[in-house]
Amino acid sequence: MSAVQRFQALSIFLICGLAVACGGSNSHTDTATTPVATPTGQNVAPISVNSGPEGNYVDAAFAGVTVCLPGTSECQTIDDVLVDTGSYGLRILSSALTLSLPQQDSSAGNPVVECLPFLATYTWGPVQAADVQIAGEKASSVPIQVINDNFTVPKGCTDLGLSPANTVQTLGANGILGIGLYAQDCGSACSQTGSSNPGLYYDCPSSGCEVIAEGLTQQVQNPVALFSSDNNGVVIELPMVSTPEATLSGSLIFGIGTESNNALGAAKVYVPDAYGNFTATYKGVAYSTSFIDSGSNGYFFLNATTTGIPDCTDQTGFYCPTSTQNLTATTEGTNGISGTVNFSVANADALFANASDFVFGDLGGLAPNSFDFGLPFFFGRNVFVAIENKSTPGGTGPYWAY
Repeated sequence: MSAVQRFQALSIFLICGLAVACGGSNSHTDTATTPVATPTGQNVAPISVNSGPEGNYVDAAFAGVTVCLPGTSECQTIDDVLVDTGSYGLRILSSALTLSLPQQDSSAGNPVVECLPFLATYTWGPVQAADVQIAGEKASSVPIQVINDNFTVPKGCTDLGLSPANTVQTLGANGILGIGLYAQDCGSACSQTGSSNPGLYYDCPSSGCEVIAEGLTQQVQNPVALFSSDNNGVVIELPMVSTPEATLSGSLIFGIGTESNNALGAAKVYVPDAYGNFTATYKGVAYSTSFIDSGSNGYFFLNATTTGIPDCTDQTGFYCPTSTQNLTATTEGTNGISGTVNFSVANADALFANASDFVFGDLGGLAPNSFDFGLPFFFGRNVFVAIENKSTPGGTGPYWAY
């Protein structure tokens, strides 16, 4: 079955002046609650946790995304697009796309191509433009990445030491819908020249590719931030998972506090640092580079030596305790809000042994010196993701709330 899948972006952000929502030193116990009803409205898209287009992906939430030639009704709906709150921007495999989208060119007239690193993989392909529609929401002329190996991958990308995820077999999806905390996938760092540029965007003439500066509006964009309404964030609603399941249905809701179906309610706001991280404390030790990411398919945290939980011999990268472990971590935002997260970790080898189940609420794996609260964290919780510089009832984004 699936190998470790983790799609938290490793883009470098230089974001200043983040607004802090509601300061203070409040805390609460985070008790997961199952959404009581399926929401409806033009801002609601169905999502499904299933095995994906290759039939071997566990704990992955997929949605359908419609892309159109800009300004036309010539459109295509792409199914099995991974819903990822840990990255920013829409990425579609060229093999899944039948439309010929307009190419973004550099000032030299050559194709602009991007190398985007994730935790374990990277995607490579040109930046093109599309109108993007999800449920009743639409964004026009959005720069997206079309993942494609036709351009030779430059050394600066291969030297990252990551595996390519440029096919449906390696990506496990037909694309990635990055709807995380930020409006672009790199921010101001990629708009600079010189050594401060992390080297994600390339000018690619026929003779080879060279790193270029890419302005904010030309970068691959979080499409939600460009919607005409309900554009300040998203809510993911998925029911509780108490036993392994074959599939699970839920909702992706656009906007926070913009409609009757996306109110914050009693959710607590956790503001990240400038790099999109907050602090998770486990057994008295604080890990400040922790995050929430629906694109990761488990609770990834620390290592076997630190936790005392053995890792797997078959499903390497995952934990395999002899019996299910009930654990607790404390999460804290830079705004002083803290809460307790209770979670469980079962034996991954035993979970994966049943070839008909792909939804696990207690899948855990290794992530040295950090906590990655992946998709199982979302089961039974309404998780809010507020986009940077967008006003919401909980303050100005970015933040998570649950």
